[in-house]
Amino acid sequence: MEAILHLVAMPEAWVALVMLIVMEIVLGIDNLIFLSVLTNKLPPKHRKKARALGLALALMMRLVLLAMIAWIVHLVEPVFSVFGHDVSYRDLILLAGGGFLLWKATDEIHHALEPAVTEGGIKNVVVASLGAAVVQIVVLDLVFSIDSIITAVGMTDHLPIMIIAVMVAMAVMLWASSPLADFIEQHPSVVMLALGFLLMIGMALVAEGVGYHIPRGYLYVAMAFSGFVEALNIMRQKRQG
Repeated sequence: MEAILHLVAMPEAWVALVMLIVMEIVLGIDNLIFLSVLTNKLPPKHRKKARALGLALALMMRLVLLAMIAWIVHLVEPVFSVFGHDVSYRDLILLAGGGFLLWKATDEIHHALEPAVTEGGIKNVVVASLGAAVVQIVVLDLVFSIDSIITAVGMTDHLPIMIIAVMVAMAVMLWASSPLADFIEQHPSVVMLALGFLLMIGMALVAEGVGYHIPRGYLYVAMAFSGFVEALNIMRQKRQG
């Protein structure tokens, strides 16, 4: 308790908290886009539950990883080398997560371009069950959580600040998840744009896993610019419609 009160009295602790909350929210955009695209493939009655469950699991995963912070720090240490390049457990996790994201985004693009044909006509493929969606959400949650916690450790060494930042960021993501998912569903062109973002994020994770760091700022600027252009297109379509 005394340690927490001591942190509250430190101006630098508040600065670190604000910066960490912003960073967690920004890093959470990747997770939120994937969550929105995936849950929109579910039957409408399961979507809200799946989004809440996915974010709850992400929060639990981050809190558990924070409790194992000493082990998390060691994930960046090399475990073997390939052609002179040191490979850590974090690199392997990023490679696996990036590969999964590339596969999933490509698969969703394929279904969007070539929807399944049924007796009643043509319709998009829906995820088989809530359980299948949750499993895929958990896989990506693990990758994003580890990346998020390692980044947080690099910004502050105060565990209470990390915990508060993670909880605030998750509350913001929970609040934004339904409006974002609804917006993506209502605008088919935005679905393809979101899948393009997931491809880009997947490539960035794979690149980082093999030692080529791509600053996330570049990705988010590209995403913001693309989103701005798409917003102009939507405005134009509404006025013409």
